[in-house]
Amino acid sequence: MSEPGRDFDKLFTDEAPPVVERMGLSWLVGAAIATAILWQIPGGDYILYPFTILATWFHEMGHGLMALILGGQFQKLQIFSNGSGVATYALRSSLGPIGPFLVAAAGPMGPPLAGAGLILASRSFKVTSLSLKILGGFLLVSTLIWVRSWFGFVAIPLLGLMILGIGLKTSQWVQGFAIQFLGVQACVSTYHQLNYLFSQTAGPLGLSDTAQMQKYMLLPYWFWGGLMAIASVIILFQSLRITYAK
Repeated sequence: MSEPGRDFDKLFTDEAPPVVERMGLSWLVGAAIATAILWQIPGGDYILYPFTILATWFHEMGHGLMALILGGQFQKLQIFSNGSGVATYALRSSLGPIGPFLVAAAGPMGPPLAGAGLILASRSFKVTSLSLKILGGFLLVSTLIWVRSWFGFVAIPLLGLMILGIGLKTSQWVQGFAIQFLGVQACVSTYHQLNYLFSQTAGPLGLSDTAQMQKYMLLPYWFWGGLMAIASVIILFQSLRITYAK
C-alpha cells in the first residue's frame, strides 16, 4: 500500500537496492486522457507545444525510417513552427504496393510503438537511463542528417539536449518519471490530429496517410484511421500493464 498522499510505486531494477520510483498508474492514464483531449480543443497545441513538436518528429521519422528499412531513401525532414511536418523519401518500385502502404502506416503507428518501448524501458534504471540518452542523441543526429527547415534546426536540437540532460544529470526518480511520461505522450500522439486519421487529404501535400493506405490496400481510409486509433490505445495500455505487473 502506498503512503498517504502519494501515488507512486517502486520500480524494481536489476540493481540492488531498487531505488527508482515510477509515476502512479492512475497519473499516467490521466495524463494520456488529458493530452488526447487538449490536442482536440482550440489552444491545446500551445499548452502542449513541446510535445506537439516531438509528436511531429516521431511521426515523420516513422515515415523516413520505414523507407530506409525497406531499402529506400530518407531524403529530408521538415518541421515547422505550426507543428506540421513533412518527410521526403524514395522507395524502390520493386516493392509494389506494400512498400508505400507500410511507409504511410509508419507515420501514425511509429510513435505508439516507440512510446511503448520507452514505457517498457522504465522497468530497469539502466535501460531507462540508456534509452533517454539514445532518444536525446538521436534527436541531435537526426538534425544533422535529415532536418532541412530553419525551425527544425532550432527546435529538434533543443528537445534533444533537454532529454539528453535528463538522462545524464538527473536523479533516478526524475529519469523514471520522464521516460514514462514521454512514452505516454508518444503513444497518444496518434490523437494529435485525430481528424487527420479520418481525412482523405493533407492540404497542399495531397493525400493523407490513411488515404495513401486506402490507395494501396483498397480498404477505406476511415477503416485504417479507426484501426490505428484503436491500436494506439491498446499498445499504450498493454505497455503500462506489463510495466506495472507485479
